[in-house]
Amino acid sequence: MTEVLSPYRAYRAWVTEPLPCPPVVSVVIPAYNEEWRILPTIGAIATHMSTRGQPWELIIADDGSTDSTISLVRDLRFANLRLLVAERNRGKGSAVRRGVLAARGELVLFADADQSTPIEQFDRLAALVGEGFDIVAGSRGADGAAVSGKSLTRRVLSRGLRAVVSRGFGITVSDTQCGFKLFTQDAARALFSTQLVDGFSFDLEVLYLAHHLGYRVAEVPVEWIDAPGSTVDAAKVSAQFLRDLLVIRLNDIRGRYPHTRPAEGRDA
Repeated sequence: MTEVLSPYRAYRAWVTEPLPCPPVVSVVIPAYNEEWRILPTIGAIATHMSTRGQPWELIIADDGSTDSTISLVRDLRFANLRLLVAERNRGKGSAVRRGVLAARGELVLFADADQSTPIEQFDRLAALVGEGFDIVAGSRGADGAAVSGKSLTRRVLSRGLRAVVSRGFGITVSDTQCGFKLFTQDAARALFSTQLVDGFSFDLEVLYLAHHLGYRVAEVPVEWIDAPGSTVDAAKVSAQFLRDLLVIRLNDIRGRYPHTRPAEGRDA
């Protein structure tokens, strides 16, 4: 009979005892100059995931931070936390790609370091993978989503970009850019070993590839709270997003993407 641990004992076991078996879930967090948020984020994720009763690992994929993010994470010395350090800043897409391809879990969650979507939402996504979906995307645009603190400018830009994506790319997911997505291991390896965009638009590229390769994708409304202290310039990111749309389309035309998915279970 499996012993049911209290939340504190489950957390302490995860922190101090290396997993005796491969993880069922890998959580990947990209980080760039997150010294003010990274420790609370790790604490929140570790507390929730440790109480679920499944072996799991946490991967912090640093993107060339110049503050104390790396030293703070390294000094934790948690048994089941891995830190991937980049030599220089290459972009969020690059960081997520490195983290996902290093993940060992049967399920791979990518989540933003600011925890705008609380880790407790994971269980809603995992339930749909259990129903046969390869990818489950958390969404601020789906019916039932709870969005707080999003500025008028960001709301207007988001609506416009969603319209462009829907009409020009055939992607049915209404919110491609929410930083909370769950993948099966096979889908994660196939998609992230193929995608090329290093910046913020990598989410769109991954979903575009998933659509063309026939992966089953579900969209789940989530709770989302605009994190204070965000350094993202919405207008600048939106302009880059539009440029990346063209790049993705050209990559496809030039044959830089596969037209068939790899055999499941084969290493990417």
